[in-house]
Amino acid sequence: MQRIDGRQPHQIRPVKITPHFVDYPEGSVLIEMGNTRVLCNATLEETVPRWMKDTGKGWITAEYSMLPRSTHTRTRRETSGLSGRTQEIKRLVGRSLRAAFDLHAMGERMCIVDCDVLQADGGTRTASITGGYVAAALAMKKAIAERRMPAKVLSNPMAAISVGVVNGNVLLDLCYSEDSKADVDANIVMTSNGRLIEVQGTAEGQTFSRAQLNKMLDFAEHGIAELIDAQKAALDAA
Repeated sequence: MQRIDGRQPHQIRPVKITPHFVDYPEGSVLIEMGNTRVLCNATLEETVPRWMKDTGKGWITAEYSMLPRSTHTRTRRETSGLSGRTQEIKRLVGRSLRAAFDLHAMGERMCIVDCDVLQADGGTRTASITGGYVAAALAMKKAIAERRMPAKVLSNPMAAISVGVVNGNVLLDLCYSEDSKADVDANIVMTSNGRLIEVQGTAEGQTFSRAQLNKMLDFAEHGIAELIDAQKAALDAA
């Protein structure tokens, strides 16, 4: 199947991760997945939520937002409360990031990762997770260098990617034009050793078979391995 951008079904879009994109946060990256661009900034605080005090564990949480002109038409800022979609995505990003780090090794500290979509062309939540990991890892590395955390806090490198079924074909890393007409839409979060963190899959237009699900997971594992290589390259460059 020839895709709109010439990729093969199993190919991811060009990925670019630019570390230290903003000077002030403890960790900052701009991640570009094709035409999707997300700014991820990580803040490390010497405190935890009240309900976690005296547990000896750290906490990682995330925020997610789309700028008004990140899409083809302007969307209103969410000044009167977050939409259900935004709430769902911020929780997904937070859960995914917590699985990537040793919370006990963090000590009673909190890492807040702000993911702001500058331009959306499909896969904004998965790009937020993939870029958010690098931003958080940069913040942790800074704390490790300052001897405030042990190196083992960096426990499980991970990334996320979208996969779906369009016109009966399993496709990896869907752009918006593919995602908008997909019969099946899924997001996979996985560690570098192939352990699954989250699998979100929905029949948008048609039901899907177990064989298609297996193929989607195989494609996702291949794509996530490439993303983790890109993450490592960005962290090494930083």
